[in-house]
Amino acid sequence: MGGDFSPKNEVLGAIEALEASPGKIHVVLAGDKPKIEAAIKTAGASDRKDLEILATTEVIGMEDEPVSALRQKRDSSIVRGLELVKSGDSQAFVSAGNTGAVMSGATLLLGRIKGCSRPTIGSQFPRAEGGFTLVFDVGATVDSKPIHLLEYAVMGSIYTHEMFGAMNPKVGLLSVGEEKSKGNELVFLSAELLEQAKEKGKINFVGNVEGRDVLKSTVDVIVCDGFVGNVVLKFAESIVGVIRTRLVQYSKTGLLNKLKAGITASVFRVMFKDFDYQEYGGVPLLGVKGVAIIGHGRSTPRAIKNMVLKAQEMVERRINEKIAAALAENEPVSIQSGINV
Repeated sequence: MGGDFSPKNEVLGAIEALEASPGKIHVVLAGDKPKIEAAIKTAGASDRKDLEILATTEVIGMEDEPVSALRQKRDSSIVRGLELVKSGDSQAFVSAGNTGAVMSGATLLLGRIKGCSRPTIGSQFPRAEGGFTLVFDVGATVDSKPIHLLEYAVMGSIYTHEMFGAMNPKVGLLSVGEEKSKGNELVFLSAELLEQAKEKGKINFVGNVEGRDVLKSTVDVIVCDGFVGNVVLKFAESIVGVIRTRLVQYSKTGLLNKLKAGITASVFRVMFKDFDYQEYGGVPLLGVKGVAIIGHGRSTPRAIKNMVLKAQEMVERRINEKIAAALAENEPVSIQSGINV
């Protein structure tokens, strides 16, 4: 029941996912049963056996305070859906609802993987040379400590290897300069931990990277504090919209310019496909005991479909099991400065 167009887009997206992966997925739609049934009927999918409804009576809205809402609205679609994963009746949870509620709910209800002190959400950024750079964290934790960034690097490396095929993914630490002498206290202390992990063969840390490296092929994984990562994410998401607006404005300045803008727009449509959130659907919450994908509130059916398919792939590739194994191997870390990490 989350999202700006629920439950219509969720229903249509679920049906598209089922058709894209026939016989491999069973979808449970948690929420207002009459509204969901109406949407299913309109879509002509009332006879589907791989589509099920879990009736709930409450909804956590975008304006609700996450933790309070989780406690007060136990019969909400978010809580009931996550409980299906916790009980083992479902293997993954996807939602375009209240992001904070999904993150908090997944952490509190599913629990953290042993060895993970802070779950993280990551997002993929298209690179000029092709492929993607994954950035962790993009908003799960806005006051990260060095140990968190180390965990992001480990979890992000596994995710990038399994989902994008990157062999021995290169990890960079986002800073204001490539030099070791540049950065703030978080960067300096995190670099020390990441270097230790590199020496032990746990990650392929290559040092500091800058903002310009997000869209280049410098590294496969970038780790940073969630505050910084979220700013980077929201800025990147605005680029396509700005260019579209400028093209529309340019096209209104004359017939010839309108033709030029039309030709340019068709080229940009192909170029910026990888910037479109609908293509990758949502972002994974890594570090919890279960697969959880968080989508945009404005998610279209295509975005919902891709969220479901991403969840399916994460389950099939056993991402969580591999993260748990890697974090279980982590030894107590230390920083020479003696500051709490």
